[in-house]
Amino acid sequence: MDRLEIGFTGLAAVLALIAMRVPIGLVLVIVSFGGIWAATNLNAAVGLVKAVPFQFIANWSFSAVPMFLLMGFIASNAGLTNGLFKAMRILLRKLPGGLACSTVGASALFAAASGSSVATAAAMSRIAVPEMLRAGYDKALATGSVAAAGTLGSLIPPSILMILYGIFTQTSIGSLFLAGFVPGIISALVYMGMIVIRCKLNPRLAPPMAEEPSPGELLAAVREVWPLPLLIIGVLGGIMTGIMSPTEAGAIGAGMAVVIALSRRTMTIAIMRTALREAAIGTCVVFVIAMGASMFTSFMGLTGLPRVIADTMLSISSNPVMLILMIAVVFIVLGMFIDSIGLMLLTLPVLIPLLDGADVNMIWFGIIIIKLLEIGLITPPVGLNVYVISTALKGAVSLTTVFRGAMWFLAMDVLTLCLLVAFPILVLWLPGMMAN
Repeated sequence: MDRLEIGFTGLAAVLALIAMRVPIGLVLVIVSFGGIWAATNLNAAVGLVKAVPFQFIANWSFSAVPMFLLMGFIASNAGLTNGLFKAMRILLRKLPGGLACSTVGASALFAAASGSSVATAAAMSRIAVPEMLRAGYDKALATGSVAAAGTLGSLIPPSILMILYGIFTQTSIGSLFLAGFVPGIISALVYMGMIVIRCKLNPRLAPPMAEEPSPGELLAAVREVWPLPLLIIGVLGGIMTGIMSPTEAGAIGAGMAVVIALSRRTMTIAIMRTALREAAIGTCVVFVIAMGASMFTSFMGLTGLPRVIADTMLSISSNPVMLILMIAVVFIVLGMFIDSIGLMLLTLPVLIPLLDGADVNMIWFGIIIIKLLEIGLITPPVGLNVYVISTALKGAVSLTTVFRGAMWFLAMDVLTLCLLVAFPILVLWLPGMMAN
């Protein structure tokens, strides 16, 4: 076989092994090693395994990943996020579907601390869903709102996906963080708007809240929730003003989370040990996938397959909007079966030559690709957030019900995606303003 045929065979092998549920990081390493061996020789393949992991981990920007993970786990385990839902419930109580809207608002704030969609969905499913069900909310609306709102963890900075995308495409991570801020707010507002309209038209979906909070309850909610906005402002404010790089912001954010938890007397040795362990495990998972993707990039570059695919797609159309539509179809289909990090890192080696050839703005495309990955988190049959919620609720609500509720939010995601494609200024305005 020539190198192009080896490239096609390797790509097919990756998809086949993933379909067999082999861990994607292991798949990328094995296929890349075998592909380089077939295309050159064994020494070159062994050299790739020796060189790439070290070069990859030595990238200073990757130190932001464990820092932001640690910040999120400290904030969650030390109870800094406990009052979010209660505070948002009081603030949005008069809206139709107020509890569901509160879930979206609380998830957006939680996402800004955790940077993880799965962590956001898992936490909010335990807090918000039981309260909505006790209030008589429709099960599909209650669980669907948590599944969809959890996806905001990928889009609202700081985001692990943005860090990985920035490193692999050599795009400014700080600019990506700024670019995700407005689309994240738009996504949350579109979700809330849909909830309000549906509950206004069909009040049986969400009975109105009868209780009126007392001044004491309002003050207690503010007291409980203040640490998280302070943490978010400190981290994102430092990045937006240029005082801190994303890597420095991650470290300072983790330090701030520890100081706030100590000041509230919620930090213990056990909590710190748990947060460190969870951050280490999460970092290892991300790094294994990312190292495999880095090796796969080298393999794809050697075969020339990305350039052939890029030339073929550009021959169909060089219009950026048409290219985004073709890419969207691929992502939505693959997103049904592959997790977000794996899907992004698997496709970037093929997409980067295409995007370069079409002169696509990489910051704008980064937000578009993350929005597509969000859609995959709630798309059947393997919407990861849906399974996380079902597991957290211990089967109290069926998977079918959660997917049914998520479909309304999936439609809103498509609407938001169309807005971001039609009006790139929504993505590029804030990074451009800060650059000036």
